[in-house]
Amino acid sequence: MTIYINNGFHYETENLVRLFFPNDKISVIHELTDEKPLPLVTALTSETDDGVRVYVSVETGDFFAEDSSTVGISEDTEKDTERCIAVRLYNIFVKLTGKKQPWGILTGVRPIKLFRRLTEKYGEEHAKRYFTEELLVSEEKTALSAVTEKHEKKILALSKPRSFSLYVSIPFCPSRCSYCSFVSQTIESAKKLIEPYFELLLKEIEATARISRECGLVLESVYIGGGTPTTLSAEQLSRLISALRSSFDMSTCREFTVEAGRPDTIDREKLLAIKNGGADRISINPQTLNDDVLKVIGRRHTARQTLDAFALARELCFNHINMDLIAGLPTDNVESFTATLDTLCSLAPESITVHTLAMKRSSHLTMQGKELDTIGESPAAGMLRYCEKKLASEGYHPYYLYRQTRMEGNLENVGWSKDGFDGLYNVFVMDETHTILGVGAGAVTKLKKPGSEQLERIFNYKYPYEYINGFETLLSRKERVKTFYAELAEYISQICL
Repeated sequence: MTIYINNGFHYETENLVRLFFPNDKISVIHELTDEKPLPLVTALTSETDDGVRVYVSVETGDFFAEDSSTVGISEDTEKDTERCIAVRLYNIFVKLTGKKQPWGILTGVRPIKLFRRLTEKYGEEHAKRYFTEELLVSEEKTALSAVTEKHEKKILALSKPRSFSLYVSIPFCPSRCSYCSFVSQTIESAKKLIEPYFELLLKEIEATARISRECGLVLESVYIGGGTPTTLSAEQLSRLISALRSSFDMSTCREFTVEAGRPDTIDREKLLAIKNGGADRISINPQTLNDDVLKVIGRRHTARQTLDAFALARELCFNHINMDLIAGLPTDNVESFTATLDTLCSLAPESITVHTLAMKRSSHLTMQGKELDTIGESPAAGMLRYCEKKLASEGYHPYYLYRQTRMEGNLENVGWSKDGFDGLYNVFVMDETHTILGVGAGAVTKLKKPGSEQLERIFNYKYPYEYINGFETLLSRKERVKTFYAELAEYISQICL
């Protein structure tokens, strides 16, 4: 697929094309030669006395459609022009494929953030109309956005100008799942790196805590993720949590999560280390309770192990357990998925996060030639519809939502929880509410200017061996946190008045 474009909206146009043709290789050209490449998407703009003239067309050889319109001059001319191109191309693609997208022309990761901005400025009814009429979002997804935004808003109100959250990366797993694109390594391939990595991680925690104190920051939530943090031994988990507690002021921390993750890494000693360390939220992530699907995706555990791990966590009095599922896994179907969800609901975890399979380019699935299904409705759509009905009937509500590229059915990921058990860190990081200080390989520190959209990133080295070899350089980068807040000192003092 080739896109011929003469304006600055090539990135947005390319993303829209990918909604309908996610498996196609897309190239962008700015001049058209005599040999017209097919299929061809054209998106042209030109200035007129009345504003900006938009012309779009799609040609495949046996299909041709075009459309045009004029965008009037206003303070939002650029944004309106971008939307005009997207809407007109979207309508042509619907004619070509016979398929509508549940999120319309929206391609961004954070639709709830947009819905909230519209609600705060114009009211909820306007936000709903804008989603359905201007962005072509389905009624179903618009309603989901409205409910989710209400619950998110309560969590966002907890954050203050000097708030921050801490992310701790443990980039090791027992095996690599076929859909995974995270920077993690199997225990077998990285066994020799774990101990030296762990020792340096403790040093980075101490250094990061010192910086946060010097900046006068207030800790809101802690999330130990990965990878699979419970690939560490019980003794290492105890040392890690002790280092966090001795380095940071945990008295203000509203939520402390450890992603226990894979059931085959969970045992009594590790859960006791987590519990005794004061973590108040854990995540046990089966992804599916179908043993055949687990084998296909490279998981070395059974559904029985998931149920046993959950029972053990309850026995040890964990009162906030999250469980993750993935809709659209290879060989899974709606019946199997609903059986999994029904079983999880019978366990009554405090929260359930439902992801939709995203075909990341670095995953084994993609590299092995698996493509997204573009014919008809994805089975994942039926799975998510059942989730919404079932979870609502069981007393769960959606509290955060985000989207990724190359998702089955162009759908979404949703966190569902019972009242009082929303995952705070999930909302803070997805909304980009406040600063996130990241420690460990692959972690990203995100420095947020309060009351604005300004965000600055500091990247840690991705892989454990890079982290170990470049540790001193990594620490020196963290000094930017201090200068960032020094530059904002007067600004923060004023907004705190």
